[in-house]
Amino acid sequence: MKPGAPNSGSGKPRLTTSAMIASIAGDGQRTKPAPFGHALVELAKQDPSIVGMTADLGKYTDLHLFAQAFPDRHYQMGMAEQLLFGAASGLASEGFTPFATTYAVFASRRAYDFIHQTIAEEDRNVKIACALPGLTSGYGPSHQATEDLALFRAMPNMVVIDPCDAHEIEQVVPAMARHKGPVYMRLLRGQVPLVLDEYGYSFELGKAKLLRDGYEVLFVSSGIMTMRALEAAKAMEQDRIDVGVLHVPTIKPLDSATILEACAKPGRLVVVAENHTVNGGLGEAVASLLMREGVHPAFRMVGLPDEFLAAGALPTLHDRYGISTDALCNQIKGWLK
Repeated sequence: MKPGAPNSGSGKPRLTTSAMIASIAGDGQRTKPAPFGHALVELAKQDPSIVGMTADLGKYTDLHLFAQAFPDRHYQMGMAEQLLFGAASGLASEGFTPFATTYAVFASRRAYDFIHQTIAEEDRNVKIACALPGLTSGYGPSHQATEDLALFRAMPNMVVIDPCDAHEIEQVVPAMARHKGPVYMRLLRGQVPLVLDEYGYSFELGKAKLLRDGYEVLFVSSGIMTMRALEAAKAMEQDRIDVGVLHVPTIKPLDSATILEACAKPGRLVVVAENHTVNGGLGEAVASLLMREGVHPAFRMVGLPDEFLAAGALPTLHDRYGISTDALCNQIKGWLK
């Protein structure tokens, strides 16, 4: 059968190259289009200081909606991420609130020094929103920002946010604007799943929220892994495994008090789940917090391995690297034996 044919001999749908693109919504899952772009447009209607900036990736970060609504407040900097962030720092120094968008690999790797020196060290009011975080692209290491949280966590003055879904992104955008200082947000773009509205959730900068409680297992998670953790918790109910989920969208500053309280409950397995390398992200942040404070639950981490990841279809890669819902369920059952 030719590549891209609708189904294979097994009768299952055949994955096409579109499965490599950053869509994490499952079949039939509720989604909302471009929540970042729409939220920024609504915010800019009330705040004339907001400007939108990108390095030739407006269409792929949903900033094109802002460009259409406010063409005189939109800056297309071309394929020059260092210039993008240097200019954003300059605009912030003049009283503007720049929202600068690109891919997470370009901000965290290519333009790191410019962000470090001109934005973080100067404590400039720049909001950095970056698409393709972690393993949300199947195009290999050149597009997979698997170490961005570790890099930005290490940067003084930088707030780091990893939203879960469209509902949360819509609330994160105005919260970023209210915070005076630099912010890095992992951006989910396009058709973004809706999950957290079912839990009565509201985002607060610097706050973790317990979405569901459980006496056997507690997931501590961020970003898309909170969605996976919630799916896994529901699936494991069939096996009479009681699973809680603590959502930690703000990676820095970490909500130490809430995490410590949740992890100190005796008798349950604490599993940190993140769409990021096991080096330097949420897992190590939580582990070091627990160690420093003398809280010692049974503890495991689910994250991406310390290696350059393969290219391929996202569902296949998520299974391969252990961050799919099925992989989470299997891992938890193995640990509980």
